Amino acid sequence: MTDKAHKARQPSYATLKYEVDGAVATITFNRPEKRNAISSEMVKELLAGLGEVEADPALRVLILTGAGKAFCSGMDLETLQAISTQSAAENLGDSREMARLFHRIYSFPKPVIAAVNGAAIAGGCGIATFSDITLAVPDAKFGYTEVRVGFIPALVSVLLRRQIGEKHAREILLRGCIFDAAEAYRLGLVTEIVPATDLMARTYKFVDVLLANSPTSLRRTKRLLLRYDEDEIAQEIELATQENAAIRGTEDFREGLASFLEKRSPKWTGS
Repeated sequence: MTDKAHKARQPSYATLKYEVDGAVATITFNRPEKRNAISSEMVKELLAGLGEVEADPALRVLILTGAGKAFCSGMDLETLQAISTQSAAENLGDSREMARLFHRIYSFPKPVIAAVNGAAIAGGCGIATFSDITLAVPDAKFGYTEVRVGFIPALVSVLLRRQIGEKHAREILLRGCIFDAAEAYRLGLVTEIVPATDLMARTYKFVDVLLANSPTSLRRTKRLLLRYDEDEIAQEIELATQENAAIRGTEDFREGLASFLEKRSPKWTGS
């Protein structure tokens, strides 16, 4: 496919920037004024963008990064406010869509590199760490902060345990703390820490290595790695999806959400 043909078929999104450079597609989270927070629209557009990359045989590597100073800061306020008024069925539908996104990145048939240019929090941390290769600037922040607002890191727990081990996953998910790139590297969430000025140049050095390899071998290697735990992952994601939706009906979730939106300390009831 010619570069001209590629440009003609590049899709346009409201929350993402989609670019093609030869055999490489770059999807940039493009809500810098909101620190690239995740909205329902972004989830749908990201799934669509992943579909575009997979469908194009000329594209062999995908880069994910963020516009501005953040990679992706988690769920945005408008989406959180909408959740508080949703029905149980709507919450389950949202949970399934988010589960689909995480698993899509984790199981994507082509190599995925996350170039983490800033904060990667909650769902943003999931996107970063479930990529095949994760490069991060020294000032990047990571964390699964769901328990701090009465939520549950259900969906990410399925894959995180496999990435960094049970003990580390328990500590991170139960504490709900934010940590720096050096700690993320120690835990195995980050492949390499790269100076901010060199982030994309270093990313393309990884791209060059991947492009020198057989695309068939890369695809089949990724498929083999996924198939080892395929059935278990599917069952666990379904369980996590149900838990993700169920927590939204609790008093602690409503209090956590209200306190977060009102910028005050929560008053937990344990129910």
